[in-house]
Amino acid sequence: MTNEYVEVVVPLPLQATFTYRVPPEMRSRPIGVGFRVIVPFGRKKFYTGIVVGMPVSPPEGFEIKDIAMVMDESPVIRHPQLKLWDWVADYNLCSTGDVYKAAVPSGLKIESETFVEVNPDFDFEAFPLKNDLEHEIFQFVEHEEKVSASGIVRKLDRKGTTATINRLISRGVLIVAEKLVERYVSKKQFCVRLAPGITESEAFRLVGTARKQETLLLALIDQMRQAAHTADRPGTADVYKDRLLERAQVSGTILQAMVKKGILEQYTIEINRFRYDGQPLKKLPVLSERQQVALEKIHLLWKEKEVNLLHGVTSSGKTEIYIHLINHLLQRGDQVLYLVPEIALTVQLTRRLQEVFGEKVVVYHSKFSDNERVDLWKKLLQSHEPLLILGARSAVFLPFARLGLVIVDEEHESSYKQFDPAPRYNARDVAMVLARFHGAKTLLGSATPSVETYYKSEQGKFGLVSLDKRYNEVALPEIEIVNLRQAREAKELDGAFALHTVRRAKEALSQGKQVIFFQNKRGYAPMVRCRQCAWVPRCEHCDVSLTYHRALRQLQCHYCGSVYPLPSVCPQCNEPAIEEIGYGTERVEDELGRLLPGVATLRMDVDSTRNKHSHEQIIESFSEGKARVLVGTQMVTKGLDFKDVDMVGVLNADAVLNYPDFRSGEQGFNMLEQVSGRAGRSDGRQGRVVVQTYEPEHVILRYVCSHDYSGYYMYEIEQRRRHFYPPFVRLIYIYVKHRDRQTLRRLADNYASRLRELLGGRVFGPDEPSVARVQNLYIRRIMLKIETNASISKIKELLRQTYMDLYSDPAMRQTVLYYDVDPQ
Repeated sequence: MTNEYVEVVVPLPLQATFTYRVPPEMRSRPIGVGFRVIVPFGRKKFYTGIVVGMPVSPPEGFEIKDIAMVMDESPVIRHPQLKLWDWVADYNLCSTGDVYKAAVPSGLKIESETFVEVNPDFDFEAFPLKNDLEHEIFQFVEHEEKVSASGIVRKLDRKGTTATINRLISRGVLIVAEKLVERYVSKKQFCVRLAPGITESEAFRLVGTARKQETLLLALIDQMRQAAHTADRPGTADVYKDRLLERAQVSGTILQAMVKKGILEQYTIEINRFRYDGQPLKKLPVLSERQQVALEKIHLLWKEKEVNLLHGVTSSGKTEIYIHLINHLLQRGDQVLYLVPEIALTVQLTRRLQEVFGEKVVVYHSKFSDNERVDLWKKLLQSHEPLLILGARSAVFLPFARLGLVIVDEEHESSYKQFDPAPRYNARDVAMVLARFHGAKTLLGSATPSVETYYKSEQGKFGLVSLDKRYNEVALPEIEIVNLRQAREAKELDGAFALHTVRRAKEALSQGKQVIFFQNKRGYAPMVRCRQCAWVPRCEHCDVSLTYHRALRQLQCHYCGSVYPLPSVCPQCNEPAIEEIGYGTERVEDELGRLLPGVATLRMDVDSTRNKHSHEQIIESFSEGKARVLVGTQMVTKGLDFKDVDMVGVLNADAVLNYPDFRSGEQGFNMLEQVSGRAGRSDGRQGRVVVQTYEPEHVILRYVCSHDYSGYYMYEIEQRRRHFYPPFVRLIYIYVKHRDRQTLRRLADNYASRLRELLGGRVFGPDEPSVARVQNLYIRRIMLKIETNASISKIKELLRQTYMDLYSDPAMRQTVLYYDVDPQ
């Protein structure tokens, strides 16, 4: 018998879990930790809760509600996942509900939504509808099974629709209802087989002289035998209808005729969307002597260290070492998680890994539909087979059964950090905890490790393995610094390009090579301005200027997404003097059409990769040589492998190096070193990187020019030690937001003052961040510098108690407050 009570977490930003009663009629079926249950919450809503405990008795003094439904016959969340959720919530100062909402695909979370329905008891004869709009709304709602008020407004697109809906509800014509909505739709496949009781010989007799039916029957029997021969588990010997018809080269009407005769039978099966139909094509890559030594050292270090760092220069062959480690774990029957910071990296890696491991490779990231993510979740729940999961940061929350190894490639990348909404976790750190909970090992890899990671390896907390040469002794690229100030004075600057940079690009192209240009701003121009009165259009909701996107002919806020038309005349001085200022990737692409006429160019940024397969299409086109030039933001800096790229141009290094943050030096060195690593990777020819800057003497550029990570690290770690920044302290940013600037200032000052009473000199601020208003909310930031050995749980309790003490102020209830631990 099931316990009478269950403790449940719901996908809401609430600190508590909630106790529900299991009604008597549900106690005969299985229910336990990790099961999904539908629970009522609040006055009307229903949510999918996860059972996290089975209390013997309920808490006193509370009304205990009944669960509405048990959704599973077995757990959908494993025990290590629940432990991980608690750790992520504690460390990142958020709720377990926040983590649950982020971790589990929406398709596994049934929730109630608010819909508008026609009131079946309303007396239309006594109270008829009053006008055409009321009739139109009534007819639309009557014919729709589920429709929200906002859905009606969007569909009808008529003035006054919202007010009319509200009047219809108040008069009782329409009623508001809560309905459970399930978003997951399983994928079905039509299959064909011989009808029950029909043998092959009997089938041929019934077909008779019908030539096309005979052809279809022969194709079916052949595919049935092939499927039975290759099937390695139940349910894989099915013959798919579409493949059968393609193989037999007949139409569906022939199949239908055979079904009517009782020869064949059609049926459907539920299939997983993640299927790889090919076979492994390649053997394990052959390792160089250096790679073999590094591989053996990793195995040796794992006897003492749970986490190892593989520090290898760009194109040193880290991926080949990963493949050998993956093979070792898969042969042992374990699962491997391979994390990458960008979805774009999965494109090249998926093909490369599938060539070695075939169907054992599955991919998981946010560009997949919710149905696809649920399918992979179910695949991992139902199977203990050895698998390689390649994914971006959200893959750390998957339900692994036998996790043996976690690889975090490009571990230094800030893309591993989730910024908004909560939980604001770093997938690299979560991955190490995940591995520990499973008794697995972790390998961090990078050509430019984060300062914190390298420091831990220097201190002996992590193992360290180095590859200081490129594969096959290929030389690291030559770095050329172009002084933009001198180029401007010499009139050798054409738009965003120094003429020297253009000449180098033409040299590479003339030799049949490819070129990458890096510009870390998307759009056409970062700003537009009136050249007469200097008016600059700004977002109505944020304290930022607007970016011009010429392809859309609109101005866009990159913080809240608001769009505005580009004015033809200045609204301040009424002069037709609007001009574009600066260069985004869209404008750089446009300029290259003029500077390099006839050269095919591709652009890779957020705007050009919005669609599911756009990353893949751009990378494949460039890899196959269909384009000779690639323009991109930081997406092009992250681990992509293009064998024919001979030259990389960095158009504005200053924007990377001078960002107002203590990590700007680290991020600048990493980004410039990584983008330079795209050049000269394969044919023995030394690549070239041209870096344009107004500050050629910048200290970071000295280390970039000599590819000197060790020298850079010694410089940076001394700066951090001197100014008391990570890894010597743990940083926590506290963001306070409010719609009124003066109220915000008062609340933030009070909060900081109260914290100073408790934490003393560890509290800094509050101050305004560089963008002080986003989505109509003004922002103030308080910074805490906490000792690395301090208990994060105690800090969380102290911060929460301080917040609750201030909650008596009514203005605090309209305040948004959240924490960012280890900000990037």
